[in-house]
Amino acid sequence: MKPCRAESATVYFGGGNRKPGILRDLLQDHVEKIPPGGSIDWVTYYFRDRRLAEALVRARERGVKVRVTLDGRPRTKFANDAVISILQGRDGIGDGFRRSMPLGRFFRLHTKLYCFSHPIPHALVGSFNPSGDLPEEHHEILKEIGDQYRGFNFLVSIREPYLVKILVEHARWINKRAARPWLPCSIHQNRIFSSGNTKLFFLPSIRQFPVRQLFKHMDQRAQCRIAASHIKGKYAVDILLELAARGCSIEILAEATERRVPSEIEAMLKGVDVKLRRIGLKNGLPMHDKFMLLSLEDKKWVVFGSFNWNSKSLRFNQEIGVISSDLGLYDVFNKRWQELQHSL
Repeated sequence: MKPCRAESATVYFGGGNRKPGILRDLLQDHVEKIPPGGSIDWVTYYFRDRRLAEALVRARERGVKVRVTLDGRPRTKFANDAVISILQGRDGIGDGFRRSMPLGRFFRLHTKLYCFSHPIPHALVGSFNPSGDLPEEHHEILKEIGDQYRGFNFLVSIREPYLVKILVEHARWINKRAARPWLPCSIHQNRIFSSGNTKLFFLPSIRQFPVRQLFKHMDQRAQCRIAASHIKGKYAVDILLELAARGCSIEILAEATERRVPSEIEAMLKGVDVKLRRIGLKNGLPMHDKFMLLSLEDKKWVVFGSFNWNSKSLRFNQEIGVISSDLGLYDVFNKRWQELQHSL
């Protein structure tokens, strides 16, 4: 895999003309390189890849401390069951495996976070979770979730020591609290962690959505481009409508399915001059990228993470987000935007 490097991070992309499963291969390669005494901390929504689960078991057998936390009630029920059987079995990863069972049907553990202690401590965040399986035996599940091993996804490797420390602590905090509901009023969920030109935040939170705060500085000179797998719900759409009311130019590359981006939402956004186009109409593959490019004259920001532009994600789900003014990172995602446009 040829990564895209910036000053503060390295970005890995899947989809397009890349090898199917390239991001799951990246995760497996990282797992297999962790030596005895090292640690692996994962938090993810879907995890169906049995070979990847077996790689984690082998890591534990050679003396790696492995912690994995999965959503206990994903939207596609029983999708994670095969991997759960591997990880919590007698020969699994022991007490390092936890299923998150939050209260209420709206609360999902939607974070995608993969932390590794070696060769240097680093953490991968982004849109990808290992929701496929090779060989695929449950095509009905794949049809519901989408073929994410061939669709557009990304992972960003963060190496800055302070931010990695926070991300590892967050993964372990979730693992420890897996059987209890997370509280948006907790101090941990309401801080913004900054280092250099990068900020890290977690959801749910009682403070204002950090991206919404960023939008307050925008006006008719600003340009906003969003790659979104989901857009729905009044709370999320209102944020975009507020930005449009400020005169900001908005373009959206959205997922093709009506379930993730309803036609009435598309019509509402186009009614305020938002340019929205759908990815995946030709080949049926999911557009699962979740990032935003924002510019105001000579200032530029890239925002990415696990969160969707829907009300459940922004108000209830356990999510992770990053805001960076690293121009190199902005350029990497700008090239991705161009690639998505060419896939239309």
